[in-house]
Amino acid sequence: MKKVFVLCGITVFVLAFFSTSHAGLPFNTVEGVGGVTFNPLAYTAGSSFDKDKSDTEFSYKDVLSKPQFGGWYVNLGGGPGAKLTTMGFAETLFKRLELSYGYESLATDLGKVGVNPNVQNNYGAKLLLLEENFKGLNFLPAISVGTIYKQTSRVVLTSVANNNSSWDYYVVGTKLITQLPMPVLLSAGGLSTQGLATGLLGYDHDRATIFFGNFDILPIKQVAVGFEYKQGASYSDTGLKNANIWSIHAAWFATKNLTLIAAYANAGKTTTVLPAVTGQGATLGLGDGFAVSAQYQF
Repeated sequence: MKKVFVLCGITVFVLAFFSTSHAGLPFNTVEGVGGVTFNPLAYTAGSSFDKDKSDTEFSYKDVLSKPQFGGWYVNLGGGPGAKLTTMGFAETLFKRLELSYGYESLATDLGKVGVNPNVQNNYGAKLLLLEENFKGLNFLPAISVGTIYKQTSRVVLTSVANNNSSWDYYVVGTKLITQLPMPVLLSAGGLSTQGLATGLLGYDHDRATIFFGNFDILPIKQVAVGFEYKQGASYSDTGLKNANIWSIHAAWFATKNLTLIAAYANAGKTTTVLPAVTGQGATLGLGDGFAVSAQYQF
């Protein structure tokens, strides 16, 4: 396994030197929002952190950003496990309001969920409240608030929850620090949710507030390597708890339009997935495994 990581790392770094133009963050998350793998960033879609800020002339870009698309394939767990396939689209209006759509398909036989995939539709809106380095204040992060309306095709834990739709609300701050030997991207926020396994298994009647955060470094201009964490929500009414989610990822900004990503994601061990359909005291996870993504920004 270590040899695979080393080979992938060498390949990414070598290939990066053969391209002179590059894209950048944010990507489309698995839920379609402008962010990384699981977490949103304060940056809006089409507004790369590495964009050229010298262009002051008014253009259509001041009204509509270039649309961006992203897809993920996440293979979680060996044996009985989960496979998550997603597609996302995002567009920003007036450099402030990001609108997004994400489609998630979860295929699993864990906990006898069934053969047919569980489908979740995510409709997102993110508003940039404060631009990064506003008024020349280089210590200020970008700050955004957002919401995602989620709707799943099937509620799995019907004995404890029967909601098939819900709203997520979040606030997030993101800052690119360029004064260090390598650029560092930091992002953190809070999320209010009712989701069971982010909503893929349905929604609790209760609501919980959780923390999420990202850390990325750019060792060379066209590569980002980082870590991502999302706290698992706990619901007092049912005793259910989502597993914490974390991932490590490497992104290669292959061209000015295309980004390729490889990641290892952990969304709870497979032994903790749906131990009892009654759900009392259960920790809901989807396993761990590798993920790949292709992102395209026009």
